Amino acid sequence: MKISIDEVPQSPKEIEFSESTEELNEIYRRSNHRDFSFPAYLDVKVVYYRSGQDILFYGRFRGSITGRCGRCLDGYDFRLDKEFDFVLAPEPFKSERRAEELHRDDLGLSYYSTDEINLTPLITEQVLLALPTTPLCSDDCLGLCGSCGANLNIESCGCSPSGGDPRMAIFRTLKVGR
Repeated sequence: MKISIDEVPQSPKEIEFSESTEELNEIYRRSNHRDFSFPAYLDVKVVYYRSGQDILFYGRFRGSITGRCGRCLDGYDFRLDKEFDFVLAPEPFKSERRAEELHRDDLGLSYYSTDEINLTPLITEQVLLALPTTPLCSDDCLGLCGSCGANLNIESCGCSPSGGDPRMAIFRTLKVGR
């Protein structure tokens, strides 16, 4: 979705559209971490307006995402429904830019330098920020057995209980309270 800078009103304007997730799927297809796959489109609702030269956006995206559990490696579906907001300011001239400390107010700030704003990379960034760091099918997922690889959510493994961490074996030989 593209928005012309000249058509951004000073009063809030709302738009709804379906954003393609082809770029998101390509990012995960190229990486070694294939934790997520996305539907063809995400539903996006955006309100935007101008305040001086700055353009403010806030909205929400929704969609059903498929994740791969970080413990048991099974696929599972979850609903992603997140709000976002960001500000685009005109890009300062390179001669005006110098090294300076980043302030808390600058965290949601990005720049625009063309006559048109492409929302696709901005929405993509917001989706990536909203994804869980470690995908889990459930908080109480038992994961896989470290010895035989059995999915402990489905079956109990037949492995013998280990004597503990072998790196701690030296401590088991210590005598306490002589």
